[in-house]
Amino acid sequence: MGTMKLPRFLPTFLLALVTALTLFSTVAPGFETENRAIESLGPAPRDADGRFTNWTGTSSHGGLGVRFPFFLRRIGGIFRSRPGFPTRVENDGAFLRENSLHSTPTVTWVGHATLLIQMDHVTFLTDPIWSDSPSPISFAGPRRYVEPGIAIEDLPKIDFVVISHNHYDHLDLPTLRTLAERNPETRFLVPLGNADLLKKNKIDRVEEFDWGESTTLGDITIHCLPSRHWSKRSLRDDRKALWSSWAVQSPKRKFYFSGDTGYFKGFSRIGEAMGPFDLVAVPIGAYEPTEMMKESHMNPEEAVRAAIDLGAKRAIAIHFGTFDLSDEPVAEPPARFLAAAEDSGLTLDASWVFQIGETRPF
Repeated sequence: MGTMKLPRFLPTFLLALVTALTLFSTVAPGFETENRAIESLGPAPRDADGRFTNWTGTSSHGGLGVRFPFFLRRIGGIFRSRPGFPTRVENDGAFLRENSLHSTPTVTWVGHATLLIQMDHVTFLTDPIWSDSPSPISFAGPRRYVEPGIAIEDLPKIDFVVISHNHYDHLDLPTLRTLAERNPETRFLVPLGNADLLKKNKIDRVEEFDWGESTTLGDITIHCLPSRHWSKRSLRDDRKALWSSWAVQSPKRKFYFSGDTGYFKGFSRIGEAMGPFDLVAVPIGAYEPTEMMKESHMNPEEAVRAAIDLGAKRAIAIHFGTFDLSDEPVAEPPARFLAAAEDSGLTLDASWVFQIGETRPF
């Protein structure tokens, strides 16, 4: 019986197969290591009563002698104007609606912590608020000084929304209901303990996550990550719902949204697990009075430091210049942010302060 001859192409095929398996064995552990590092950022800690807390423990908001005069000043703000708010540029949404078909990576500042992001064929919003006041009693709450950068009816189709926490300037139910009505397929991603509130308001496609948990949409992965903040929506629900930051990752690009947060070691840990990021959004306002704000809001210098910890290629400033929420002069946060970025080596080209309604590619 003669010896069977192998086809001439087989040695080449085997060599290619061995090469592919070798590459897979060297690349796959890297993905596994990143996933384990992300998962290690959770779960979020809780206190003895089961309420969520920070890695540093519960945040202080100052004594009554600080808080009571602060709230009186906010009420007074309803009747006064303050100089220094950002300018608004007209954005009719035409480019964004067309871009949703092509997906040039862009970021648009709608105002406050609301960004419209387009990347890798998805369009999503961060902490969307189109209401005139972030308050359960609209006529008595802080008023909006600058209109949203784009009308809600001019938005492109929204694939998903991320919510950082349940404070009224970040979880705005009228806006969320409108978005759900516009497109029943929009997904609403929230930290633990927030889903019931949305479902009670006829927002059904809601999913909730702990720190370190993720979900996917096509090639996109969305990660729920730590932040340093707190939650409260009524008199007795302090810290019953979780707060978070979010990262959105595709094969080509990474975006990070800090939500509302004080500076903390988590930025370095997130940067080590996932960085570098193509774009990070960091809050730069609502830091005065210091005794009340320090542990749950960053000042502009801390925001720059956080961006560097995260490995940001670019950082966009948010959470300023829209509502009268704090004591610092309105024009101060962006000026200090740009100065700190220049001093830090982040460079002015990589530190972005937008006009409301402005869109840029990233």
